Amino acid sequence: MKKKILVTILSVAMAAAITTGCGSAATGSAGTDSTSTGGSNKMETGSGSKETTDAGTDADSAKMADSGAAETVSGDLVEGSFKIGIAQFAQHGSLENCREGFLEGLAEEGFVEGKNLEVDYQNAEADMGNANTIAQGFVANKVDLMCAIATPSAQACYNAAMKTDIPTIYTAVTDPVAAELAKEDQMPSGNVTGTSDKLPVEAQLKMIREMLPEAKTIGILYTTSEVNSESSIKEYESLVDKYGFTLETAGVATIADVPSAADTLLAKVDCLNNLTDNTVVSALPTILDKASKKNIPVFGSEIEQVKIGCMASEGIEYIELGKQTGRMAAKVLKGEAKADDMKFETITESSLYLNTKVAENLGITISDDTKGRAVETFTEITAQ
Repeated sequence: MKKKILVTILSVAMAAAITTGCGSAATGSAGTDSTSTGGSNKMETGSGSKETTDAGTDADSAKMADSGAAETVSGDLVEGSFKIGIAQFAQHGSLENCREGFLEGLAEEGFVEGKNLEVDYQNAEADMGNANTIAQGFVANKVDLMCAIATPSAQACYNAAMKTDIPTIYTAVTDPVAAELAKEDQMPSGNVTGTSDKLPVEAQLKMIREMLPEAKTIGILYTTSEVNSESSIKEYESLVDKYGFTLETAGVATIADVPSAADTLLAKVDCLNNLTDNTVVSALPTILDKASKKNIPVFGSEIEQVKIGCMASEGIEYIELGKQTGRMAAKVLKGEAKADDMKFETITESSLYLNTKVAENLGITISDDTKGRAVETFTEITAQ
């Protein structure tokens, strides 16, 4: 049931629990996680280059937890009680960061889990059937709002709520127009809006050329059923000639197809380039292991992929994307805006992330100029 909202001005200095997946009780669905799972170590990075080791990241995370820095709420608590469903399509770093940022963005606007906000978190484990079941469950439970993390979950939530007044706010959707969630003018297709994580394709190609001046062929693995990946492939195809590359692609239907597809692709290319493809990212450790044995570098699409063994990435900050999405959701919950009137939003600036340990293992020298542009540099490979 929708609540009539009154914002009460409360002078509160709060340390309310808002860490990723903490304390959320979820309703079990067949084949899904019914409670939050712990995310990987995450760090927000300011301007300038920061060098990070795995041990340093763990220490910083522990320090943040001890100080309560991740629990700070800057907004006044909104009066009333609210229930939202968070549908995450797969378990990997960038989507975990989106969820963390989403809850932080809500908290900044006065919606705090465990205070006035009940969160039902479900993970589809990269299975479209699970995604549909989760979305239908949220609708049956009459949540006030659904947050959908990644394109397949966004489509599932939007379709499930089509005949209701439950809004869907999505994040990490590469191409909302191709996914039929928005129109060409960025306006919604229905009671659905959110944020796009469109890849900075040209910046990525430029970075690969700088780091691999002799490379000729880039390989990309992608899931044939993910429209976000198909959109990215088309953009890469339109730009590779400009940077002197040819492109080889290999499509997969399920995560079980990834190992053999990776073997086929690695025999044809000088490097692999990873997208924000949920199925492929879920199998990234396998891909990295195979590529390492052939001394072939893998480029990522965001920071978490670089932490675990991709050599570099020009990507966006997913915690910030999540926060941006949380603020959009707060406007809907407060009644300040309607999802069907809000254009989807993007983050336009990309950031360079490097892993010098990977480069060292591959015998690749990274120029001082490239190192100087990096927002964050990792000197170790984090096990996943």
